[in-house]
Amino acid sequence: MNDKNIIEVNNLSYEYNGEDSSVVLEDFNLSIARGSFTVILGHNGSGKSTLAKLMNGLLKPSEGKVCVDGLFTDDTDSEIEIKRRVGLVFQNPDNQIISSVVEEDVAFGPENLGYSPEEIRKRVDEALKAVNMYEYRKSAPHNLSGGQKQRVAIAGILSMTPECIILDEPTAMLDPQGRQEVMEALLSLNRKHNKTIVLITHFMEEAQFAHRVIVMNDGKITVDGTPKEVFSEIELLKAAGLSIPQTTELLYVLKNNGINVDDGIISIEDCASAIADILSKSQL
Repeated sequence: MNDKNIIEVNNLSYEYNGEDSSVVLEDFNLSIARGSFTVILGHNGSGKSTLAKLMNGLLKPSEGKVCVDGLFTDDTDSEIEIKRRVGLVFQNPDNQIISSVVEEDVAFGPENLGYSPEEIRKRVDEALKAVNMYEYRKSAPHNLSGGQKQRVAIAGILSMTPECIILDEPTAMLDPQGRQEVMEALLSLNRKHNKTIVLITHFMEEAQFAHRVIVMNDGKITVDGTPKEVFSEIELLKAAGLSIPQTTELLYVLKNNGINVDDGIISIEDCASAIADILSKSQL
């Protein structure tokens, strides 16, 4: 395994067994660099959620290997250590929050890992501070907003000090304010705490913050690159069944109509700046 990578997926195939047996991933390869922020996009059924569970060891490959920080996920002796190194956050925080007090919930992981009370206290405080939820440590989770609950769920993973956090549609059930809160927490964890983040989402705008964007379709990677590179591939994104951000679509239409403008722009601010630049040049 390359030491620069925290996760390596090699020649992976996965098939759900049962009456509706189907191959979800086949001969799939992917590496995730340490300290990176990767966004994985894809429509429902593209295989991205299955991939998340395989990278965390929750599912085992039908064929091929998944290596997490030098440990193979199909090695039963490494299961606990793999889940400590790569945490998985799900779409609905209510499915991960099990205690009636925030700090008790965040303490659950390190308690089960056998840490001392002093170490648990330290880990809980640091995790809650990292997601800006320390002031709510004595609160009841059911009194929190959706975005706050999701940040508590992230803190629960953080308290086990993973190197990598994989999040499967963590903002899908949140309002815009909640989505912003979670994204700010993830960016802080990546940039200030050097955590590797793998964010699976269907909100295209969230991809603008990533180092790398991967688009999946029918169990395969169809586009892989920087946000600018990926969002320049409008036709491939549409073929993958993804909704294009209005900003990206607007600049794409302008470019196709002969106006010299950068494509691959996602944010409203960058789009406005690009259009203002066009208008200023047209007045010269």
